[in-house]
Amino acid sequence: MANLARSWLSLPRLAASRRVCGSLTALHTSAPVQDQSPTHTGQVFDKDDYRNARFMTTPRQTNTRWAVNLIKEVPPKAVQGRIAACDGGPGALGHPRVYINLDDEGNHGCIYCGLRYYKDSTH
Repeated sequence: MANLARSWLSLPRLAASRRVCGSLTALHTSAPVQDQSPTHTGQVFDKDDYRNARFMTTPRQTNTRWAVNLIKEVPPKAVQGRIAACDGGPGALGHPRVYINLDDEGNHGCIYCGLRYYKDSTH
């Protein structure tokens, strides 16, 4: 056992670190892919931008389903009264309750979640 410890300590530091760490390139299963699609804030980096360094080990993942576009797909809700109350959903999933004045014509959106309401004038 003592001979093994002496032989291990007598190795140069670089050789010992190579034996312990091995090849670092073997840790990746595929080459990283540089995704150039814009984010929801319109952020696009040039190929040589230093901020791309954070995407060298893992590929950049951009969500193509932006919340703004998903809210636009929800049709406005008709309300019979002059005021709509929006709380964004049940319990902790929602936001503080907001009361929206519907006296003016057209759609009125919630400031938190973007859901739209309009006054149903048929009733």
